[in-house]
Amino acid sequence: MKLIVGLGNPGRIYVNTRHNIGSAVVYALAKEYGIVLKRERFSHSYAGKGIIKDKEVILAVPLTYMNLSGKAVGSLINRYKSKAHDLLVVCDDLDLELGRLKVKAQGSSAGHKGVTSIIEELDTDKFNRLRIGIGRPREKDQTSDFVLSRFNRSESKLVGDIIIKAMDCCSSWLGDGVTKCMEEYNSREREE
Repeated sequence: MKLIVGLGNPGRIYVNTRHNIGSAVVYALAKEYGIVLKRERFSHSYAGKGIIKDKEVILAVPLTYMNLSGKAVGSLINRYKSKAHDLLVVCDDLDLELGRLKVKAQGSSAGHKGVTSIIEELDTDKFNRLRIGIGRPREKDQTSDFVLSRFNRSESKLVGDIIIKAMDCCSSWLGDGVTKCMEEYNSREREE
């Protein structure tokens, strides 16, 4: 079973923050494909099953805080009998400029605490990620405040397009696989 998980923090105060762009993408996918996300206590997530690109998929948004994302993802993997390579984690990335996408099939967390939690829980780094650039604060010591902040007015105009591009990338991953998805989206970013 394919599983797409959008990372973020639960609660109204975190809606539309930079750190929640991964969950925003999954909510948008659910709306686009008519997949109802329901609270699942056993998986500590909102989750729903549907079809995208002729593939059965579970969409999920953890209800744990970002740094405990592994707890939710581990529960989802067990519940739906998925394998790590069937997982796509959608998350924000400080090291990419705003709106740039990068697809990876495995690797380190690159300092992202949500991804670190997932690696620790699954005991592997061999799962797919869609990293979405949110930019970086001017001062290094402002990182925590920055990721929990909302996009400014000029950035907000771009967020809708970024989410659409990320949704297309998720659909490509489901339909064409990670290698083709990396070729298409990682090279597309270099051309722009």
